[in-house]
This record gives sequence, structure tokens and C-alpha cells, in this order.
Amino acid sequence: MTTVGQALRAAAAALPGDEARAEAEMLLAQALQQSRAWLVAHDRDALEHEPRARFSALLARRRAGEPVAHILGQRGFWSLDLAVTADTLIPRPETERLVELALERLPFAQSSEVLDLGTGTGAIALAIASERPDAAITAVDADARALAVAGKNAARLGLGRIRFLRSDWFSAVAGERFRLIVANPPYLAEDDPHLATGDLRHEPRLALVSGPDGLDAIRRIVRQAPGHLAPDGWLLLEHGMDQGGAVRELLRTAGFTLVSTATDIEGRDRVTLGQFG
Repeated sequence: MTTVGQALRAAAAALPGDEARAEAEMLLAQALQQSRAWLVAHDRDALEHEPRARFSALLARRRAGEPVAHILGQRGFWSLDLAVTADTLIPRPETERLVELALERLPFAQSSEVLDLGTGTGAIALAIASERPDAAITAVDADARALAVAGKNAARLGLGRIRFLRSDWFSAVAGERFRLIVANPPYLAEDDPHLATGDLRHEPRLALVSGPDGLDAIRRIVRQAPGHLAPDGWLLLEHGMDQGGAVRELLRTAGFTLVSTATDIEGRDRVTLGQFG
């Protein structure tokens, strides 16, 4: 007889990386259609044949390199559970820093116009909407498939008031201005070795790569953002840990003030922001 606890320990030993135990728990919870808390309470229960077979199949997919978010079809972000597909970037904890900084600049009980560029699953827009119900949020993406995922996430979470538009950055919002513009754009260089490792192998390249130095999309956003910001509006950009200095220089050159870079929970440069007008 194999118990729940034995199956978890064996799976954690077979999976690579620091998150092996957590991943094993998420996959077994999926196979059993139970919560991770249930696994702890039922550690000594027998793992029956059918759920054991489902668990083995899920583990095989993970060992082959498929992201856990794709296997489960979802990923937690902020306080939300978001559907994830191969057409979207997988939401990551470090992006929550961008949400925190955005919320600091959005007053409560006030209709502030917000634009989320390259929304993907809708993670940033939906997190802001969940905390600032009076905000008027527009979320855009150039990929219709990603936009469909974002729209479904919004509907399932009861946050359907967000306006979703297919747009090549600012193309669909010509003439509109926003109090706040946020973006987690592609920022990896074309030859970044990380593209051949881990979950990045399975994510859409267009959501990851942006020119020889990874800054092409950020340059374009910084160049066009002033024409879409209300007076004293803010632009917030997520970027790579070695790009803070370059992004600050881009913002200052474009006329932004109060330019600064915020670090993520591990102390790495993560979000650069500035005010315009």
C-alpha cells in the first residue's frame, strides 16, 4: 500500500529544483481534486490506484519540463487564481511588486484611468481591479488568444468591468490619456541563455524577448507613453534585474521626473517608474 505521504515524498525526490515538494503537492492535490491542506491531514491515507495513476501522469509531464501552471491550467497571483495557457506568460510573484507600486499611486474611491500594456492573463489589471473597484481599467494585448484568456479570467472573477482591447501597445487607445500606465513587457535579450531552460522554454517567445539587449519594447513604451498620460501621470515598468540603470536613463531622457527603481523581495531591481507632466 502506498500512502499519500509516501507518494509525496517519492515525487518530491524525483522532481528537480527547490520547489519540488510544493510542485508535488500541487500535482497530487490536482489528481485527488483536494486541497493541499487536505494532503497534510490525510498523510497516512492509502492512495488508491486511479488517483495514483493520474498523479503519475502529471508527474511525467512535469519531469518532461512542462510548467506546473500549464499542467494545472492555473496559477495564483495576488489574491487571485488565474487560468493560464501556453498562449500567455505565466504570472510570477515578482510582478506583484508592480501591483503594489501601482496601488500606492491610485487613491481609494476615485475613478482613475489605468492602462495595462501586454496584459497576458490579465494578472496586473485584475489585481488592481480587485483592490480599486472604482478604477477605470483598460487592458491591451497584441495576441487575441491571450486576450481571450484575460477576458475569461475577468468574467470568472466577477471583474468584467475591465475594458479589453487588442492592441499593439498604444495603437487601440489613440487620443486617450491615463493617470497610470503599467506594463510587464518582454525584456529578455534574443541570446539570453535562460530562454533554453525551465518554464521559459514553454512560454510565448513574443512575451519574453525584445531585441538584442531586451529593451526594444521598453524603449517604444517610454517613447509613446507621454502622449497617453494625464498631467502628473505615472508610468511603471517591470524589467530584468540588470536593466534598472538603463530604464531610468530612458525615462529621464523622455522627460519623466521622480524616476526611481524599486526592488523585489529578493533585493533585485524589478520596477522602474516615473511621473510625467
